Amino acid sequence: MDVPEEPRAFRYDGEVEPGEKRHLRYEVSETYLGDPVEVPVTIINGDEPGPRLCCTAAIHGDELNGVKVCQELAARYEPGDVRGTIVIVHVVNVPGYQAQQRYLPIYDQDMNRSFPGKAKSNTAERMAYAVWEAFVSKCDLGLDFHTSTRNRTTMYHTRADVSNPAVERLARAFGASVILSGGGDEGSLRGAATVAGIPTVTVEMGKAHRFQPLLIQKALDGVESVLAEYDMVDGSVDWPGWWRIVDPADQKAWLRADRGGLVEMQWGPYPLVRAGETICTITDHFSRDEHVVEAPFTGLLVGVLENPVALPGHPLCHLVGLNEETTDEIEAEIRSGEFDGYRANGTVWHRGEEQH
Repeated sequence: MDVPEEPRAFRYDGEVEPGEKRHLRYEVSETYLGDPVEVPVTIINGDEPGPRLCCTAAIHGDELNGVKVCQELAARYEPGDVRGTIVIVHVVNVPGYQAQQRYLPIYDQDMNRSFPGKAKSNTAERMAYAVWEAFVSKCDLGLDFHTSTRNRTTMYHTRADVSNPAVERLARAFGASVILSGGGDEGSLRGAATVAGIPTVTVEMGKAHRFQPLLIQKALDGVESVLAEYDMVDGSVDWPGWWRIVDPADQKAWLRADRGGLVEMQWGPYPLVRAGETICTITDHFSRDEHVVEAPFTGLLVGVLENPVALPGHPLCHLVGLNEETTDEIEAEIRSGEFDGYRANGTVWHRGEEQH
C-alpha cells in the first residue's frame, strides 16, 4: 500500500479537506414518492497523511451491531487523532434498515450480492454502485460489519481471504480469534473490494435486531487495532490469545435437522464441543420421540439456531473443526477464565439461554 507523503482531500461529489470532519447524508436512490433515499456517512480526514479505511454497516438492514460500532467510531475520532482518513457508511441498506428487514423491501434484493453495482440496473445494484463509486472505491482498506440473520446467532469472528497477504494482514490486525478463510461470495462488498485491490474483511458478530454491548466494544477495539497496525493512530495491535484460521478445505459443517420438532440446545456454556458430545435434541410435542444431534468432530460452534422449532433441513449450528493443539489452547483459557471474552455472542450461552 502506497502512503501519500502529504495529506489529501477526500473527494466524492463533494470534498472533505485534511483536518476536516463531516457528517453528511448521501443520496443513493428515491422512494415511490420521489423523495431521496440518503445514506448517513461520516468522513474524518486527518491532519496528517495516511491510508483510507472504509467501515460499512447494515448492508443487511436488520443487522444492527455494526450500526452502533459506526456511530461510536464517528464520535470517537477527530482529524487531529488520525493519520489518513476514516470513511464511515453507517447504514448502507437504508430501505431495509427502515423496514427492519434483511433485504431491500418489496423485491427482496440482497445488497451484499450487488457490488460493485451498476449505474443502469436493478435498485440494489444502483444503490450499491452509488456507495461504491462515492466512498468504497476511494479507500485502501475495508471493514464490513454484519451479524447473523434472524433466529440465529453467530460467534464473534471474521471472514477474509487470507491467501491474499494484504487481506491476511488486515484480518490479523483486527484481532478476532476465529477467521473463516475464503473469497467473498460473488457480489459481496468484501469480494468486490478485495478483487479491486482494496483488502476487506467481514466482521460477524452476534444477532440481528439488537445491540450487544460486549461485542460492540470488541469490534471497536478491533478497529483501534487496525488503525494502529497501519500507523493511522498511536497505539498497539491486539493479540487475541489464540488464532484459528479455518481454510475452505478444513473440516466444517452446517448440522441440519433431519426431522421437525422442538429444539433444545444442550451444549455450553462455551462454544467448544468434543466429538460425540450432544449439541441439541429435537423432540415431538408428546415427548415420546427424541432425536439427539451430536458433534461429528471436535470444534467451535460459530453459528447456532435460536428459534426453538425446526423443520427437516433447518440449520441447527455451524461447526468448524479444531486440531488438538488449538483445542488445548482454548481449554487452557477456559480454565484460566481468559476465554470469557470470547464467548460466542458476548454473553454466556447455555441451553439456549443468555445469562448476562
